[in-house]
Amino acid sequence: MNCKHVLALSLLCSLPLLATAQTVRIVTDVSYPPFSKVNPDGSIVGFDPDIARAICAEAKLQCEVSTMDFDGIIPAVQAKKFDMAIASMNITPERAKAVDFSDMYFNIPGRLVAKQGTKVDDAWFKGKTIGVLRTSIQREEATAKWVPKGVKLKLYSKVTDSFLDLTNQRLDAVYLDANVGDEDFLQKPMGKGYAFVGPVYNDPKYYMGSGMAVQKGNKELLAKGNAALKKILADGSYKKIQNKYFSYDIYPFK
Repeated sequence: MNCKHVLALSLLCSLPLLATAQTVRIVTDVSYPPFSKVNPDGSIVGFDPDIARAICAEAKLQCEVSTMDFDGIIPAVQAKKFDMAIASMNITPERAKAVDFSDMYFNIPGRLVAKQGTKVDDAWFKGKTIGVLRTSIQREEATAKWVPKGVKLKLYSKVTDSFLDLTNQRLDAVYLDANVGDEDFLQKPMGKGYAFVGPVYNDPKYYMGSGMAVQKGNKELLAKGNAALKKILADGSYKKIQNKYFSYDIYPFK
């Protein structure tokens, strides 16, 4: 094999690397309609995938969107199986130790869902069993504020499983993002007889908004994501996506 052949082979072998080097692997969780779900045809749709694609288009990045259960997303990003998570992930100090977050791209408060007419005060919490997502800010807040009042927390990997337990009277309430409770339970037939109870929970210690997550130290991708987010917020692209799924603002527009 002469030098020309060696050079040609070297260039040929490098082509796949060049082709894939610019592909940003984005992961989302599809158990939270309308934020994300999988259609019968296998397509990944919803607010988060649409935002992901808009971010990639604005930043001129080639992206592929994949799915996995929420609990595994941060470890998968840390292990470099994915480059970015756009998965309705609330920004928390604890999570920020494991991944770097973009600017907030939406913020929704927490609510308790329970049987209609449930009156929630300090005395109500004692002896109650409340369902929360295992890796959620609701778990963090409930652990700090309600467990000392006598609450037992039941942890879930999928919020839909908590709804089943609530309707089968294995829970007294579910604590979750307000929009998920409304769209994915209260507006469904299985949510009949249930309602939001108690106050709106929006303690800034816990509700810092949701951000895009990248591997620690990936400043270049984070900067591109933030710049693209700023642009789609300014040019109306964000609102067009938002309005496909929500009848109200989920970003605190000024």
